[in-house]
Amino acid sequence: MKAEIKGTTMPVLEMTLDSGESVISTHGELSWMTPNMSMSQTTHSSGSSGGGMLSALKRVVGGGGLMLTKYQATGGQAMVAFASKLPGRIFNVDIEPGKGFLVHRDGWLCGTDGITPTVGMQQSFRAGLYGRTGFILQRLEGSGSAWVELSGEIVNYTLAPGQQILVHPGHVGMFQDSVSFQITTVQGLSNIVFGGDGYHLVALTGPGDVWLQSMPLAVLAHAIEPYLPNNGGQAAASGGIAGGIAGELFGRNI
Repeated sequence: MKAEIKGTTMPVLEMTLDSGESVISTHGELSWMTPNMSMSQTTHSSGSSGGGMLSALKRVVGGGGLMLTKYQATGGQAMVAFASKLPGRIFNVDIEPGKGFLVHRDGWLCGTDGITPTVGMQQSFRAGLYGRTGFILQRLEGSGSAWVELSGEIVNYTLAPGQQILVHPGHVGMFQDSVSFQITTVQGLSNIVFGGDGYHLVALTGPGDVWLQSMPLAVLAHAIEPYLPNNGGQAAASGGIAGGIAGELFGRNI
């Protein structure tokens, strides 16, 4: 098995498998593949110890699908590729029993057949940037390799035992499961009412490594929301979203 990350700003993960080798992923990650790469659906990876439907239901709660897609090379070497959804980075993490990772809901691209993805945490927020989607993490455990996509610039911190960092939920990319986490609130009424950042933060406490992302999808959507026209449907139909944004910008200056 050979994994190659191609590109820079919008990278692509290209997996080249020998006959009989396989990788698993969630639905909707496939970008392209060779004809001799077979696809099948399963509720759990063949190397996982826990299983079946219970593991699949936990995965659904964690933001994934009920089934996993398995890609297996047949009749010789085959290739499958997974493209990033936003500018950022794709990188590999090694997972061992008792040494897993928690990843934001859209971060896991694929993994070897011994990886088990389940729910890490889910909490709905009633205010702030994540008011509609909540805070959802996937847990990657088992034994093998996984490939993760994080958005924007990636900043890595190694937290000592007891060392803590407070993070806006949208910027939590991934952390080792040795790091404990809990939802906290912003202190001070004026910060909550006038701060504009919502009132939830994630407290990450070491020991372990933490990877934070600068541009998650929710942050990007929040940044462009003021420029979207109120009659979005009509604008999209007549000139596309870009034209609607331009019209809104010029309209404000008339």
